[in-house]
Amino acid sequence: MDFAGIDFSVLLIFVSALVAAGLLAGLVAGLFGVGGGIVIVPVLFYVFTAFEIPEAVKMHVAVGTSLATIIVTSIRSFRSHLKSGAVDVPLLKSWILPIVAGVVTGTAVADMIDGTALTLIFGVIALVVAANMAFAKSSWKLADDIPGRPGRDAIGGIIGFLSTLMGIGGGTFGNTVMTLCGRTIHQAVATSAGLGLIIAVPATLGFIASGWNEAGTPPGSIGYVNLIAFACIVPATILMAPVGARLAHKLPQKTLKRGFAAFLALVAIRMLYGVLVG
Repeated sequence: MDFAGIDFSVLLIFVSALVAAGLLAGLVAGLFGVGGGIVIVPVLFYVFTAFEIPEAVKMHVAVGTSLATIIVTSIRSFRSHLKSGAVDVPLLKSWILPIVAGVVTGTAVADMIDGTALTLIFGVIALVVAANMAFAKSSWKLADDIPGRPGRDAIGGIIGFLSTLMGIGGGTFGNTVMTLCGRTIHQAVATSAGLGLIIAVPATLGFIASGWNEAGTPPGSIGYVNLIAFACIVPATILMAPVGARLAHKLPQKTLKRGFAAFLALVAIRMLYGVLVG
């Protein structure tokens, strides 16, 4: 697909599908209290599949575009949490360099592997995340606090690395690590909101650079970041996230967590099945 030969009726359908993807991502993110990236990546993957974007690039573009959307949504979220005073600013500052190092490594790895491998990585980690959401208990603890260096640096590097490969903002991993290390869920969520910007900016630039001359990307792409998808998804996500959040307050939290875990597991299994079986 490129602008030179594309039928604009097809482009209209493409844009409509992306807006729908953004609305779904925002609703689910608000409903289940997760970052939109873990929803945006599989949704974009299926939109690109429907429009026959080549296998070699569609997962890379899904991940790169998701990371770009996180730049905008994380700024809005982090500013809100910062005003509440729940952010552990010293911890966040100590993670900047390790996380950026993990992001750089993750971007390099993503550039070296093919779309199939990237899809497998997303699917496997998404299954682990789903299992954690479904079965983890708030009483589980590994330590009384976040370890000092070099353990803290290693954690930051791993968060940056895995988040980049999955196209997410780091909240999923940050929340898990902080709560397992004795922090309250409120502080974990607030501090993890700041991870999005630290991860998304260098990762987005990396995906733009690594996919700069890549053939077969969707129309409106700069490297592995699709600007049409970005423009459609960001406002739709921002619009629907509060709707999902309001709905979430009316439903039992345990039911919500298990519901999202089931949703994520089904998506991950479907993606893995498509890659392994075809």
